[in-house]
Amino acid sequence: MPSANAEDLAGNTLLAVLRDADRERLTSHMHVVDLVAGDVLQKAGSIVSDTWFPCRSAVAAFCVDACDGTGVDVAVVGREGAVGGIVSNGEVPAFATAKVRFPGRFLRMKTAALEQAKLDSISLRHWFARYSDCLFAQVFQSAACNASHSTLQRAAKWLLAGMERVAGNEIAITQEQFAEMLGVGRPFVSRVIARLREEDVIGTRRGLFTVKNEARLRELSCSCTTLIEDHFDAVLHGVYPRD
Repeated sequence: MPSANAEDLAGNTLLAVLRDADRERLTSHMHVVDLVAGDVLQKAGSIVSDTWFPCRSAVAAFCVDACDGTGVDVAVVGREGAVGGIVSNGEVPAFATAKVRFPGRFLRMKTAALEQAKLDSISLRHWFARYSDCLFAQVFQSAACNASHSTLQRAAKWLLAGMERVAGNEIAITQEQFAEMLGVGRPFVSRVIARLREEDVIGTRRGLFTVKNEARLRELSCSCTTLIEDHFDAVLHGVYPRD
């Protein structure tokens, strides 16, 4: 794996705003990895030995399995965040599986190296603690969203989240992957997609969603994304991708 450089770190906004000394503490331990949708960053129950920072349009998600064998995404992590040892202290078992949702470049570093860097720098420790708060807020809001909002509202929310992170209106994802993200069966997703197409909100072709009417998509979405954006702005101003 090639080593990361300053330009690579600039692709992740959580890292891009660090002080030079803190970025230098991390850079020498980071490697560049290009991943595709479906790649697994960590499995539930496994030891978290690596920390991953998505860059630019790359996106991962934490997925929790239900008792019936289905799963649902409880948090999406793009260039504003990280997956792995940011939240926990040290190498501990993962509760959720983390998968790549949108392909792209990730920065990978050993969790042990990250822990040492946080011990060496109180500013790093505080910065990542703030991110942990934002990530927990997203998980809490997702739990409320999954319990109280319709599949249509949640689908619109995830499409908007995808747009924000790819910085465009084309989202590379299959209907099967979309159903997995929402934690519902393919027939439910097919009905939602059909309605969005009928209203000319989106267009689809194999493996690609194109948002044609963002304003209408926001009307159909729940307010959960806005609440998370506002919390990120309050705790980590300027880090969350938004217009």
